[in-house]
Amino acid sequence: MSRSLTARCADLVEDLALGCAADLREVTPLTGGVASDIAAIRVGDARYCVKFALPKLKVVAEWRAPVHRNAAEYAWLSVAAKIAPDNAVRLFGRSETAHGFAMEYVSGAEAYLWKGALLAGQRPQGEAHAVGDLVGRLHAASTAPGFDTSAFQNRDDFRALRIEPYLTFTAARHPGVSPQLTALSDELYRSAQVLVHGDVSPKNILMRQSGPVILDAECATMGDAAFDPSFCINHLVLKAVHLPAQRAALLDEVAAFWAAYARHVSWEDTGALEARICRLLPALMLARVDGKSPVEYLGAAQQAQVRQLALPLIAEPAPTLDTFLQELTVRLKDERT
Repeated sequence: MSRSLTARCADLVEDLALGCAADLREVTPLTGGVASDIAAIRVGDARYCVKFALPKLKVVAEWRAPVHRNAAEYAWLSVAAKIAPDNAVRLFGRSETAHGFAMEYVSGAEAYLWKGALLAGQRPQGEAHAVGDLVGRLHAASTAPGFDTSAFQNRDDFRALRIEPYLTFTAARHPGVSPQLTALSDELYRSAQVLVHGDVSPKNILMRQSGPVILDAECATMGDAAFDPSFCINHLVLKAVHLPAQRAALLDEVAAFWAAYARHVSWEDTGALEARICRLLPALMLARVDGKSPVEYLGAAQQAQVRQLALPLIAEPAPTLDTFLQELTVRLKDERT
């Protein structure tokens, strides 16, 4: 526990009128993210989770982003609390000067992190369907007349946090598919269809009895509806590569996510959206081995395997997710034989 984190927590407690600095009894740093300092704190008898945006992300490559993104995250969490209160955390305020906020600390025997369950090899329990349904509801609500988009005009932040480190950086390392990755980058930057979370990853999704709770919305912006489904599905695909014993079940989860999400699509033709997902998904697969933020659980052999799977699908995208899954299944079997 650093003194600087403790001091920031004390300032935040006072800024938000949660107590005085002397009431701060515990500060426990939480791990798992690279973009912020996060801690569980105890103020008197109350417990909170606090989060502060960092100007330089905790990755090997140079990666900086504006700390005001913390405001967009708080705004996204506020929207989620209005649209799906059973799938949201309680919020206790945000400090503009500290670039930090306080929210409910989710705990209890029934709560678990989706990523932890996946990497432990636990059989799916309908998580992907529940997450797909929630993301679809949130996207659909953001297209309703009168939805206030003013807090989410963040395309430049989204470029700094997602487009550049995932697609632009990866394009420079793979000239053979650079035109496709560059085209995707341009499309993502221009689009403003729906409210995009930007980091729908199992590491940011807590499961509890009332359903999934999606956290870590630092990338929130009005953007392309294809991004959030692609980002989440990508993590299921990468874990299917990593966990051969769970492969079939995890690829079935991809179909479950899409089925739950697709029923909410009213703002465009579902087939057109699915086709964009099929273009973006293999690009994100490649980005999570050769971009600025590679996933930590793939070894060198599995990284090579992901490249071999992703590159042909970037060059010639599958027309549907069903075809994508069929091709992926065949190629994974071929590599094993």
